[in-house]
Amino acid sequence: MVNVGVPVGAQSRKAHRRVAVCLPALVMLGAGLWRLDRGGMWRDEAVSLQVGRRTAPQIWRLLDDVDAVHGLYYLLMHAVLAVHPGEVVLRLPSVCAAAVTAALVAALGTRLARPRVGLWAGLLYAVTPMAGHYAQEGRSYALVAAGATGATLLLVRAVQGGSWWAYGAVLGVTCWLHEFAVLLLCAHAGALALARVGARVWRGWGCAAGPVVLSLLPLVGVSWGQAAQVAWLRRPTASSAEGLLRGFLGPGAGVYGVCLVLASAGLAGLVGRRGQFTLAGVALPLTVVPPVVLMSASQVSPLYADRYVLYALSGAPLLVAGGAEWVAGAVGRLRPGGRWAPARSARRNDCPHGDVSRTRHPLAQPPLVAFAGVLAVCLAFLLQLPLLRADRDPGTRPDDLGAVSRVVARESGPGDAVVFVPGSARNAALAYPRAFRGVRDVVLLEGAAESGTLYGREAGAREVRRRLARQDRVWVVADPGLLAGRWSPRSPAERAKLAVLRRDFSQWEEIPRGATTVRLYVRKPPGTHPGPPPPLLPRPARW
Repeated sequence: MVNVGVPVGAQSRKAHRRVAVCLPALVMLGAGLWRLDRGGMWRDEAVSLQVGRRTAPQIWRLLDDVDAVHGLYYLLMHAVLAVHPGEVVLRLPSVCAAAVTAALVAALGTRLARPRVGLWAGLLYAVTPMAGHYAQEGRSYALVAAGATGATLLLVRAVQGGSWWAYGAVLGVTCWLHEFAVLLLCAHAGALALARVGARVWRGWGCAAGPVVLSLLPLVGVSWGQAAQVAWLRRPTASSAEGLLRGFLGPGAGVYGVCLVLASAGLAGLVGRRGQFTLAGVALPLTVVPPVVLMSASQVSPLYADRYVLYALSGAPLLVAGGAEWVAGAVGRLRPGGRWAPARSARRNDCPHGDVSRTRHPLAQPPLVAFAGVLAVCLAFLLQLPLLRADRDPGTRPDDLGAVSRVVARESGPGDAVVFVPGSARNAALAYPRAFRGVRDVVLLEGAAESGTLYGREAGAREVRRRLARQDRVWVVADPGLLAGRWSPRSPAERAKLAVLRRDFSQWEEIPRGATTVRLYVRKPPGTHPGPPPPLLPRPARW
């Protein structure tokens, strides 16, 4: 039914905007729910699960020692996992956040250009493998991406007369979800500079951004004291930048090449009228500035990982969609006789009002153009479908703690001893406690939750030697690189574990599981001369 007093054209435009925003969200939601239950978690997800299952005081105590940067996320997951502490529930907030991000990308494209540009951009985001990967990960990064994209939309609205306080509130919560989201302020400053806004807008932005930075200082101070957690990071190189670009535009060669060309074409309208945003003027800083700033800072102190700047992905599909719109505009200026219309005429013909079909090229009619763009996105999805399908295999993650736990539950017997090398490998037992219920953690002094640590408190080196001396067979859940001597732990207790296993035990069986392996060690007969680790022995008769 048509509302009285509302023009039919206005209703049609509102319907187009709704479709442009809602359709990408539904596609992203479907992609996120597809094979969400992989049957296993990798180490970071396992930390989210085991910390989220603790009480709020236990989480607060943990944050004083490690992972302060994820504190707000852990408290959020504590509330979510109270419904059901499982892997699917753990990942659902990320799925929902990714769907919201796709809708917000579409809303940005719609507001800064037109509904079909927003539709294309939102759909491109939804089918990008990098977005799909983190949509199915029980960590904070998809939520940060949603907050950052929402803050960018609120920035555009604030410059056009909206509320700066809404912008500041969303940005503040986003930065507390992950402190590196503060680099979004640099991107927004770049967008304001390209728009050549006046002093009043700069003052409003500064009044909103200032409290965000000040509120973040305590978190920065605490997390700086926990910097040893990211000591494994290395300085980013040119290949790191290329890898991130491929992640943003699509890892497949064909999709990557086309998107790169369209994104370059989308830069044609980088600077518009004074005081007004353009699509490229918002999307380019959002895509480029946070990664460049973090990579540059990481040349001094390595802090870069691609997931820390996942939120910058929101700008890439906007650039690609803007380039596709520029191509459509060029086709629209092509007349049936092969002549090109002046640019001013083309802009008039792109106006959503009135019937201009007599002057447009037949292939440039709005429904055909929008449909062609959607078909192109569908083709990109089909080309990347093998990547998306492979990403849902738990074996593609750095490790699969679900598989490790199943091995221990199947192979170990009641009362068997288990040792974790290093102690962080205990993550598997904390995430899947049922699988380890019948075994004895022989070097553990105090549990993770009770000690306010991620993995529990273990005995010292002397006590480790004494406890292992009483064992005849030990299941070892370990980093294979550590057992092979490819790196050496700093902790004396870890070195003591390795020394006793190599000197007093023979490796009987190995069940590799990627970055985490399960091995059975059996004590050597008395009088055996210590030497190099023997070759693998056949499986005992009990199996």
